[in-house]
Amino acid sequence: MNPESAAGHPKKPSSFRNWISFIGMVVAVGALFSFLLLFTLDALAKFSNPYVSILTYMGVPGFLIGGLALMFFGAWRERRRRAHGVGPTSLQIDLNNPRDRRMVVTFIAGSVVFLLLSAIGSYNAFNFTESVTFCGETCHKVMKPELTTHDHGPHARVACVECHVGKGVSWFVKSKISGSYQMYSVAFNKYPRPIATPIHNLRPARDTCEQCHWPQSFVGNLDRTFNYFQSDASNSPYSIRLLLKIGGSDPRRGPVGGIHWHNLPGNKVEYLATDNARQKIPWVRVTDATGKVTVFKTKNFTNDISKAELRTMDCMDCHTRPSHRYLSPEKAVNQAMALDKIDPGIPWIKTNALFVLTRPYQTDDEAKAGIAAALAAKYPSDPRIKQATETIQEIYADNFFPEMKASWISYPDNVGHMIFPGCFRCHDGLHKTEDKKLTIKANDCNTCHTILAQGAGDELNKLAPAGQKFIHPGGDLDDNPTCIDCHNGGP
Repeated sequence: MNPESAAGHPKKPSSFRNWISFIGMVVAVGALFSFLLLFTLDALAKFSNPYVSILTYMGVPGFLIGGLALMFFGAWRERRRRAHGVGPTSLQIDLNNPRDRRMVVTFIAGSVVFLLLSAIGSYNAFNFTESVTFCGETCHKVMKPELTTHDHGPHARVACVECHVGKGVSWFVKSKISGSYQMYSVAFNKYPRPIATPIHNLRPARDTCEQCHWPQSFVGNLDRTFNYFQSDASNSPYSIRLLLKIGGSDPRRGPVGGIHWHNLPGNKVEYLATDNARQKIPWVRVTDATGKVTVFKTKNFTNDISKAELRTMDCMDCHTRPSHRYLSPEKAVNQAMALDKIDPGIPWIKTNALFVLTRPYQTDDEAKAGIAAALAAKYPSDPRIKQATETIQEIYADNFFPEMKASWISYPDNVGHMIFPGCFRCHDGLHKTEDKKLTIKANDCNTCHTILAQGAGDELNKLAPAGQKFIHPGGDLDDNPTCIDCHNGGP
């Protein structure tokens, strides 16, 4: 016997039997479904993405809590109605009644559509937070310079999160802390102009770069030709063909050594930088594969390094701009002239191009108009100047960002030694051991590359496999200066 029937009164319907609670239940179920889908996608992803985590563990639970709140609100409202003498909400469904059948079909169809849209929306949201567009435009308009240079760089198909977000709990927490401060900086206009680099909390290169650029695969030499144009009336061409001694770490495939010696397994190079940009390095410690330790330092460096923060050299210490390259005016103009986007036959065009690119401008529009006006004044009747002007304006738009005060000047690129110290931060002949018996090799051209040919025209066909001495196109140089003593990337 039913005890409630024995007591003389029927069982009361649940307070959750109302349309508001039912709608809340559908929302909660949809949110739970989205959470499980996003959780699975995040768990299976190669890299952890904090934005997906925010969506999964903060955004979706918000809808889940909202759905549950709607359920309990409906129950609370139903109880108040009953307390005021109103009978229970009628949810009796008679499928023989056409009206009830329509309501059931509509409710089921709406629930299915809602769950389907939740799944599609969650999946698309997951993919969008992984995209470069999200990182560069939607949430970080301040990152316009980085987005532009990324899109024109060699890693344009690599998503931002694969380098800037860490895998695992520790990097997840770091990215959350960093992201919170960035949101505050953008919201209250507190971010620096330009954005400071290097990024000190970036994941180590071994966790990012080396997932594709495997050190053991480095082998042999690379043949490269660098085209230049001199700053004279005829824009005289001058090219240098080099063999870059990339080297390798696998003795089965070639000799071990070369430029990548610094990052080969078994070798460890540590250094102390005295500036935030890591351009001044007075102290270096090298541990080779046998465990031998050698310390090099400059003459006047007497600091106690026991409390200093040492950095272990990796890919990013030379490849400082692997994905966000700001071309210097000189490099960009040389490249455009070599590709005939700027006609080298226009008198003094290189000098004038460098001049208009390096004038101070406050906005992109001001720069575009100023470049056009200055070149039109220099070449009022030369029909070739139209294409040259458009190319120079494009160079400016791709590499100069006046609102963010960002250009090649702000971001040292330490691959090579043409405009920034690069190799010469250590290879300057001034870093010696305590007993002065060993010195880090100085600016010896043949240490890292071999000059096969140089000059213009037929001179480039006269290859010297054993290498040749560098001949400066402007004539012999006194005191054996380094490139950066004269070349600054501009006029």
